Amino acid sequence: MGKISQGILGGFSGKVGTVIGGNWKGIDYMRSKASKVTNPNSKAQKDQRSKFSLVLSFLQPITAFIKIGFKDYAIKMTAFNSAMSYNVKNAITGAYPNYSMDYAQALVSRGSLAGALNPAANSAAAGEVTFTWEDNSVESNANVDDLTMLLALNPDKNEAVFTTEGSTRAAGTQTLTVPDSYSGDSVECFIAFISVDGEVANSKYIGSVVVA
Repeated sequence: MGKISQGILGGFSGKVGTVIGGNWKGIDYMRSKASKVTNPNSKAQKDQRSKFSLVLSFLQPITAFIKIGFKDYAIKMTAFNSAMSYNVKNAITGAYPNYSMDYAQALVSRGSLAGALNPAANSAAAGEVTFTWEDNSVESNANVDDLTMLLALNPDKNEAVFTTEGSTRAAGTQTLTVPDSYSGDSVECFIAFISVDGEVANSKYIGSVVVA
């Protein structure tokens, strides 16, 4: 039963029907009582949990990268949750229970800055993944001093190597140093840019590279 503490115009604490009242840091609030889930193991719920689990495994190794890459979409939610929402909706392929990540549709950075032009990646030596791109600083809102955001994700090891302050857009190349234990592994490579004032670009998936 609810209890009114300040008269009929004041807040109340407890439960009245389907409404719950309380006070947090001096602020009175009311919220609806949570609906009881009649079947927490329905096909639709299992399907959604499977998608969330898949995307969570994709994003967890790159949390620090996502914090910057999705900061412009951290509106009433964290950057990580925004990235989760986007990728659950757009970057999953297959049918339950055989889902997989569609890296070509995934984003690890999202924004309005001009993206990379003709990016590529390769591994010519052990412990290295080299990224290349064309300088498109004359286009749109791109700038010669935009910095690269480079990512090499190792799904098998649930690890990643990345930088959010790499070479400039004008430089056209940068090499990431990866652990020797990555030799023979496939890494999924992404590139984005960040401007000096913090504006970011949509990431681009470059492809899968086998580390030498």
